Amino acid sequence: MDNNINVYFIGAGPGDVDLITVKGRKILEKADVVIYAGSLVSKEHLDFCKESVEMHNSASMTLEDVIDVMKKAAGENKMVVRLHTGDPSMYGAIKEQMDELNKFDIKYEVVPGVSSCFAAAAAIKREFTLPGVTQTLILTRVEGRTPVPAGEDLEKLASTGASMAIFLSISMIEKVVEKLRRGYGKNVPIAIVERATWEDQRVILGTLDDIAEKVKEANITKCAQILVGDFIDTEYDKSLLYDKTFTHMFREGVSK
Repeated sequence: MDNNINVYFIGAGPGDVDLITVKGRKILEKADVVIYAGSLVSKEHLDFCKESVEMHNSASMTLEDVIDVMKKAAGENKMVVRLHTGDPSMYGAIKEQMDELNKFDIKYEVVPGVSSCFAAAAAIKREFTLPGVTQTLILTRVEGRTPVPAGEDLEKLASTGASMAIFLSISMIEKVVEKLRRGYGKNVPIAIVERATWEDQRVILGTLDDIAEKVKEANITKCAQILVGDFIDTEYDKSLLYDKTFTHMFREGVSK
């Protein structure tokens, strides 16, 4: 930790309290003030805070409220942890906070975390990037109350054939399926992972043909990742890196 840093933006991970980084937890243990995303971050993280810590649940706070707490703490030379779910760089709204801190010359640092998309892939025991299938993963969302740029429409992204992890869109599953079907141009595997790594995690596997109905039957309306692409169920080529005939700087390959 740097004594000149007043604010740490820390990714708490997807749910399981032990999926925060070691660095993140060490800083959290020393924090004087914690502002946490109460609707998404496991309350168990707060058990690692010191008894004298000042806590704020950001679920009911505005940007101005958050910055006011940070400014006051910085003025008293206290350390603030802004605890975000997953990794703060994905849909974390941290840029607007950092811009405000820059105005007041308040020093800050970002500590990355495990994103829910990778927790979801772990839950279904799949790899996003398979040789001969795709080497690209797209992280995105469908437009809702928050618009997306025209060039990033879900249909257009799906037309690349890449693996996709779709955030914040489960409540619009029919719209998602419609766009994916047009984009991929075929029926493809899809997985829904609700509350990845939490004790009540649920996984639903299906295809574009049946997933909307399965989601409706399970009554999943929020806190779910949508993973889509052939990587979920397909043939693939094995990695060259571990092929015994492949030569690289650390190993001489054997002749076929």
